[in-house]
Amino acid sequence: MEPVVKEAFALANRSAESVRAQFAMKHDEQHDVLVVLGSGWVDAVGLLEEVSETPVQSINVADIPGFTRPSAIGHGGALKSITIGSTRVLLLTGRTHLYEGHGVHAAVHGVRVAHALGCKIALLTNGAGCLQKEWTIGEPVVIKDHINMTGHSPLTGDNPPAPLAGRFVDLTDAYNSSLRSLVRNVSPNINEAVYFGFHGPHFETPAEIRAIATLGADMVGMSTVLETIAARHLGMRVLALSLATNLAAGINPQPLSGEDVLQVGKESAQRVGALLRDVLKQIDATKATKL
Repeated sequence: MEPVVKEAFALANRSAESVRAQFAMKHDEQHDVLVVLGSGWVDAVGLLEEVSETPVQSINVADIPGFTRPSAIGHGGALKSITIGSTRVLLLTGRTHLYEGHGVHAAVHGVRVAHALGCKIALLTNGAGCLQKEWTIGEPVVIKDHINMTGHSPLTGDNPPAPLAGRFVDLTDAYNSSLRSLVRNVSPNINEAVYFGFHGPHFETPAEIRAIATLGADMVGMSTVLETIAARHLGMRVLALSLATNLAAGINPQPLSGEDVLQVGKESAQRVGALLRDVLKQIDATKATKL
């Protein structure tokens, strides 16, 4: 049985205290940005570690209360601390998906822990199917909005404990427009997409892809939307980047394969790693303006 909302937040606080202890953080020491590496992005870890201005610290998530090591192929199981400029970054090398069967609170636990450790920005990444034939496979896009068809919300149940906001969260600017502008500073021609979130883990049918195309979807995947809702509930600003790993079912002439998704990620590692690095540098450069 899933924990009620209050228990989920209490668990996030315990996890944060464990991270503080394992990273030997001072009581008033905080992180600024959470980065979650989704399918196709984990090979960017090395490039981000190379530019860290402090020694990289790493914890196996299995050693943190409340975390479950991701079981999805291509997802790592570490929480790392790196520094970009003066910005301290918590880097999750994988995520727990709703389809792994641990419940909605497990899927957003990393976001809540990061908030408890001071993070004000969540930079979420994923690999996704692309509905736009003219977009290039292996290229990242910026998510500008989403359609949540997982059938779940991380705010279902009793009200979160005070002083947190209640269950009703405005998602008008779910994907922060100022942060999206920073990405365009780095990559002026990057496409913006509406992301359609399904439960998974099966890929979609051609009929489902045709249906969501009429609803305005550009990308389709099995993550991100619940984390975004959880982050916005906590007042975090969200930036999400999606790697186009394949054309969606019915558009793609080939059967869909998780292994093919990972291969595209490996081939795109330098490109997406450089984008993440440069976006984090942009965030650091504009931190004083409180985006």
